[in-house]
Amino acid sequence: MKSRTTPNRLRVAAAAAVALAMGTVGLTALTGTASAATDDVTVQYRTSATGATADQAEPWLKVRNTGDSALPLSTVKVRYYFKADSSGAAYRFACSWAVKGCANITGTFGTLANPTATADRYLDIGFTSGAGTLAAGADTGDMQLRFHRADWQPLNQSDDYSFGGAQTSYADWSKITAQVSGSTVWGTAPEGNEPTDPPTDPPTDPPAGGPSLFDDFNYSGSSDPKISANGWSVRSNSGGPGVPGATWSPENVTFASSAGNSVMNLRTSTAGTPESTKQTEVLTKAMKFKNGTYAARVKFSDAPVSGPDGDRLVQTFFTINDLKAPMADDYAEYDFEYLPNGGWGEPANILYTTSWETYNPDPWQAVNQHTESRQSWAGWHDLVLTIDNSTIKYYVDGQLFGTHDAAYLPERPMSINFNQWLIDLAGQTSTTPRAYDEQVDYVLHVKDQVLSPAEVAAKISTYRTAGTTFEDTVPNS
Repeated sequence: MKSRTTPNRLRVAAAAAVALAMGTVGLTALTGTASAATDDVTVQYRTSATGATADQAEPWLKVRNTGDSALPLSTVKVRYYFKADSSGAAYRFACSWAVKGCANITGTFGTLANPTATADRYLDIGFTSGAGTLAAGADTGDMQLRFHRADWQPLNQSDDYSFGGAQTSYADWSKITAQVSGSTVWGTAPEGNEPTDPPTDPPTDPPAGGPSLFDDFNYSGSSDPKISANGWSVRSNSGGPGVPGATWSPENVTFASSAGNSVMNLRTSTAGTPESTKQTEVLTKAMKFKNGTYAARVKFSDAPVSGPDGDRLVQTFFTINDLKAPMADDYAEYDFEYLPNGGWGEPANILYTTSWETYNPDPWQAVNQHTESRQSWAGWHDLVLTIDNSTIKYYVDGQLFGTHDAAYLPERPMSINFNQWLIDLAGQTSTTPRAYDEQVDYVLHVKDQVLSPAEVAAKISTYRTAGTTFEDTVPNS
């Protein structure tokens, strides 16, 4: 992590929009009378991909609680039925936008036990605990969901059981089923395919395998010997980045339970002097990570947990290797950096993703590419970075945030890092003690494989369902 001044070369990539084929198509006849099994939940549906063929299906949904008490969304599962375009076709799920937050929505594909003329696959939509509860009479608001073939060949929607090409406004849609705690409470499935929970058939598109690092950060404290045994270092040595003379404080790295998961907490504190400033960093001891997928669930904070606000703070998840010489061309670094109170010339909160080719520390010269978003990013976010042989892509909460060029691809392996530090002490000059927290739920790296954010979520779910809190099968480089 390095302080940023205006780099000598910055290029911001533009994301390409996906065009949809438009048209109209009649509704497929129901296989039976559609009615809710109880009055607990209804599902409303609309689509903006109305054509018989389209680049991707867009089932936009709302789930309404029609019961008389609050409903935890983590107990709800919604199923959309469709006909595969070929027996071997693979599909990918994405969430474009949702009132409840795309990070709190999951999508998993499966195969029906009894295929029909209009359905042999399904997409299950679920919710994490972060989606919260629905009060009686409330709905989830928009869930703008989509899925597409993995090879991006056009979809034939005309024979999909749950598709309604004329459904361009939200309305109750009984050809999508809903379950609460495993019991079907809404809709009619294709004949012979009543949903079960857990599903009787495995997903057709399980997350990709391959050498992986996964850590759920299930430790007792910063001195837990398992931390070192699992390949991590809790920093205590002096040096940058941050306030000159500040301390990197292992005791400020703690572990606690949040929403049923163990989380790592990095606390940075100061009383306005270098001597009182304690910063935090946790990093892998090995530099063995290069191409593939990196992911972490991170909670950024806008406000201190105590004391006055305003410090120029940097909260991060990144990969990096060492700069062997000024402007060395085999340097690499890929950053998620959140500045809740601005800094580096920015007046307010900003999130950066930055891909580094190299730099010269003195006089400062930088060769990098970055994407930024000027808004509050306080709260939990799913951060995904993918590196292949052509591009670097950054995702936040399932949505593409930035695409960076091949010129910034890594030449050497890197370490994986989290840190929280102060750019300087000019943002808040008070000598009143204050402290800021950044939390990390998990970290994942899959070597040499590009996973979608949905596949990352499915892989994390697989680890947690199996009770796996740590795995490292990535070979040393």
